[in-house]
Amino acid sequence: MNKALIIIDIQMDYFKGGSCELVNPIEASLEAKKLLESFREKKLPVFHIQHINATRPNATFFLPNTKGIDIHENVKPLENETIIQKNFPNSFLQTNLENELEILNIKDIVICGMMSHMCVDATTRAAFDLGFNCTVSHNACTTKDLEFKGEVINHQNVHNAFMSALGAVYATMKTVQEIIKEL
Repeated sequence: MNKALIIIDIQMDYFKGGSCELVNPIEASLEAKKLLESFREKKLPVFHIQHINATRPNATFFLPNTKGIDIHENVKPLENETIIQKNFPNSFLQTNLENELEILNIKDIVICGMMSHMCVDATTRAAFDLGFNCTVSHNACTTKDLEFKGEVINHQNVHNAFMSALGAVYATMKTVQEIIKEL
C-alpha cells in the first residue's frame, strides 16, 4: 500500500501553558494518536512534521531551543520514524518531505495536525499541487479563534471553513475512524 501519515506540528506550544494555545489540542492529539497507532500496526510510513520558527525574527512561538518545539507525548515519534523540520506553514517548502515520499513511492497521504487554518491548509494545498492524493482527518485537527475586521471568528467556524475549502478540491475529508477502517 502506497500510503503515508503526515502529522503536522502537534507540539507543546499549542497546548495549555504554551505560547500559542489552541482549542482542544488534547482531543485532536488523541485522535491523531489513534491514526498513528493504526499506521504503526500496519507498518505504514509515518512522517512527523516539527515547526521551528528559526527564520522569523519576530516569531512568538516554536522558538528554537525551547520546550515549545517538542512534539507532544501523545504522538511522540519512534526512533525509526522520520521527523521533518520546517520553518514555514507549508511542510514541503524547503524540506525533504516530497523526496522522502517519492523514495517510498507514496502517492496517497493522510494529513492531520495543527493548525487547521495555517499549516494543515498550506501543506494539503501544496501536496495536492505536487500530485499527491490527500485525505485530511478533520477530527484530528484543531485551530483557534481568529479575528477579522474587529470580529472574532469562533475556532469551530474557522476549522469548518478551512476543512470545507480543502474538501472542495484539495482533499477528501474523513474521520479518524473512517480512515482506520479503510487501512
